[in-house]
Amino acid sequence: MTNKITKLEKVGFVLVSLIVLLQGFYGTFSFIDPAAFSTVRGTELFSGMDADWVKIYGSRTIFITLIFGYLLFTRNHIVLMWGALFAVVMPITDGLLAYEAQAPFKVVAKHIATIVYLLIIFLVFKKVVAQKA
Repeated sequence: MTNKITKLEKVGFVLVSLIVLLQGFYGTFSFIDPAAFSTVRGTELFSGMDADWVKIYGSRTIFITLIFGYLLFTRNHIVLMWGALFAVVMPITDGLLAYEAQAPFKVVAKHIATIVYLLIIFLVFKKVVAQKA
């Protein structure tokens, strides 16, 4: 018996791949230029001495990237589904921090868009899991 990949599963694969690549880029960018990265994310550094916190964020982002990349590779749809839903906490927090730091609206809007994107991933994989059951 072959385990045929459905069109919806391919959509989920593409959606997760895109966010994994973006997060991998963000993780790397945070190490290369912490000050510029923090500005892009909406919370400027007040001191260059705080750059280590941006790198800590980056290391955790790379960790999450590797975990989700592995889950995608192994086609663990249930964990990808729940992971996408639980990951919503990060852009909510980031968006609130950016808003409190008086970041431009486009920065806050990116966080809102990320929430919507993660919810779409959740719904896609929820349907994939239901189809495979």
